[in-house]
Amino acid sequence: MADEKIRIGISSCLLGEQVRFDGGHKHQKYITRELAKFFEFRSFCPEVAIGLGIPREPIRLVLDDDRDHPIRVVGTKDPSIDVTQDLIDCANAQQVWLTDLSGYIFKKDSPSCGMERVKAYRNSQPTRQGVGLFARTVMENNPLIPVEEEGRLNDEDLRENFIERVYVYHRWRALVAEGLTAKSLVEFHARHKFIAMAHNQKLYRELGRYIAAIPKNDLHSYAEGYIARLMFCLRKPATLKNHINVLQHIQGFLGDQIDAEDKQEMVQAIENCRVRKAPLTIPRTLLKHHFRKHPNEYIADSYYLAPFPEELAHR
Repeated sequence: MADEKIRIGISSCLLGEQVRFDGGHKHQKYITRELAKFFEFRSFCPEVAIGLGIPREPIRLVLDDDRDHPIRVVGTKDPSIDVTQDLIDCANAQQVWLTDLSGYIFKKDSPSCGMERVKAYRNSQPTRQGVGLFARTVMENNPLIPVEEEGRLNDEDLRENFIERVYVYHRWRALVAEGLTAKSLVEFHARHKFIAMAHNQKLYRELGRYIAAIPKNDLHSYAEGYIARLMFCLRKPATLKNHINVLQHIQGFLGDQIDAEDKQEMVQAIENCRVRKAPLTIPRTLLKHHFRKHPNEYIADSYYLAPFPEELAHR
């Protein structure tokens, strides 16, 4: 599992498949040129899957609190075309392969696949309160799977946050597949604790207390509670302030093994990050260089300095 590409779900149109309502696509070159080097995509178009055809009448979200389904998906021209239950049933029917994924990239603004702020109509007035119904159902059924929209991948912090979460969840799935033990759970946390620290100091401390209280019985249920807490901790991008804190903490593991000049260079590299004059890759690279010369088993096992392949990091 470690050597294979990570399996990711994705809206078909983002790969250039001509499945849009107008027969077109929304091919994203970054996805197919860069992410495809590391991810294996499982494409899916729910609108085609429920038989709407290509081309087809566009559909839209309608908000109506007085109905059984307060969120409905209907035809834009013919509101008698109601595919609400079809999209829900379609999402539920995909669970067999969805549970084999380590992430999902949805098409933004889509009434079926949009992850957030999708145009939805209340009393014929447009709002940005909608969530694509297929995407909503997939996310409800699979709350641990990292999800993102292709539009938000243009934001470097959001993109790296998504990629980081995908790799964390992929490693978790590998751990469970190998056979979970109390020891392996503790080791998993130890390898990811600096990542959690960079995201949320409060939740990082809560995770530490949680992992310190592993019961003798019902390990798998307890582990499910752990990974739910960890993925929630990682949901929002790490802050620069927390990154600086973690880098300084890791630098402390070098102690007196580096000379005064190297220490000053390290301090300056971290300071340049703090004032946004340089990216995190620079102090991370410096730290990796020093730890190659002065190995530390604890730091070597940690994923913080290399949370995912360097080629996926922004410069």
